[in-house]
Amino acid sequence: MSRNALSVYLPSTTTAHCIPVRMVARQTAMRMLRDLSPASCSESRLFDREFSSEVTLRKRSGRRQRKRFRAGPDRPTRREMLCDALFFALSSWAVALIIFAVVASVTGAGVLLGRHLREHHETLREPFGVLQGALLGVVGLILAFGLSLAVGRYEDRRAAVVSDANAIGTTYLRGQLLAEPVRTRSLTLLRKYTDLAIRISGEVPNSSSMKRTVAAEDVLQRRLWGLASESLHVAPVASAPRLYVDSLNTMIDQQTVRISALNNRVPGSVLVLEVIGASLALGLLALYLSVLGRGLWPMALATLLVTMLLLVTFDLDRPTRGLITIPDTPYVALRASMVLPPAAPAG
Repeated sequence: MSRNALSVYLPSTTTAHCIPVRMVARQTAMRMLRDLSPASCSESRLFDREFSSEVTLRKRSGRRQRKRFRAGPDRPTRREMLCDALFFALSSWAVALIIFAVVASVTGAGVLLGRHLREHHETLREPFGVLQGALLGVVGLILAFGLSLAVGRYEDRRAAVVSDANAIGTTYLRGQLLAEPVRTRSLTLLRKYTDLAIRISGEVPNSSSMKRTVAAEDVLQRRLWGLASESLHVAPVASAPRLYVDSLNTMIDQQTVRISALNNRVPGSVLVLEVIGASLALGLLALYLSVLGRGLWPMALATLLVTMLLLVTFDLDRPTRGLITIPDTPYVALRASMVLPPAAPAG
C-alpha cells in the first residue's frame, strides 16, 4: 500500500484520538507480509512501533487539550477562586492586621540584626545607606504603580454603575411609550431588573450568589427582548418600539460592562510584590538606622504609613467588603422613581 494513501479519520470522542485509516491498512498489510516472508518481519516491527508511537502521542495530546478546555482561558483556576474567597472573606481590619504583622516582623528583624552589627558600623554605613536608598526608590515606584491600578479600577466600577443605571432609566422611560399589554409587562420586568442590580452592589464579585443574580438578570433580559420583538411585530413602522429596542440593547451591554468591571481586579502578583518589597525596604532601613544607633520612632511611623498605603490599595480592590465601596445611589434613586405612576401614556 502506498504511503500517500488517502487520510480518512475514524470518528472518536476528540480529534486527537482519530486514527488514520491508512495507518490501520498499513499495519494489516505488514502482518500479511510477515506470514509470507520472514525477511519482512523487521520492517513490520518498525511500522508497528511507528503506529504505536503516533497513537500514544495523539492520546497524550488529547488529554492536554481536554485539560486546557476544562480550565479555559477565561475561567479562574481553583487556586484563584480560593484566594478570592479568602481575600473577600476577611474584613478590612483583618487585612490591615495581616499587612502590619508582615511589615512589622521584617522591620523588627532588621532592627535586631542592626544591633548585632552595630560594632561594624564604620564599614557598613556607606554600603547599607546606598542599598537602602535605591531599594526605597524602587519600592516607592511599585507602591505608586499598584495604587494607580487600584484607583483606575475603582473609577471604572463607579462609571459602570452610573452608565448602567442611566441605561435602565432610559429603557424604563421609553418603555412607557409602548402599547398595551407589552407596556405593563415590560415596566414590571424592568422594576425587577433594577432590584437585581441593587442586589449585585452588595455581593462579592465572582461568588455563587452573584452568579445566581446575574443569571436571573439574563433571564429578565431575554423576556424583555421577547416583549420588544412582539411590540415590533405589532407596529413595525412606529418610532417608539424602535427607540425602546435601541435602549434595551444598550442596557444589556452595560450590564456586561458592569460585571466585567467588578471582576477586573489588580493582579495578585502585584499585591504580593508590593507587600514583600515594602517589607524588605523597611527592614533594610531599620537595619541601617539600628547600625547607626538611631531611635525606633521613625521606623514605627514609617511602618504605620506603609501599612496604611498598602491597606488603601487592597481596600480599593474590594468593592463590596472594604471600607471604600462602590455606592449604589444611582440604582436606589432610579428604583424610587419607578414607584411613581408612569409619566407618559401608553402608545
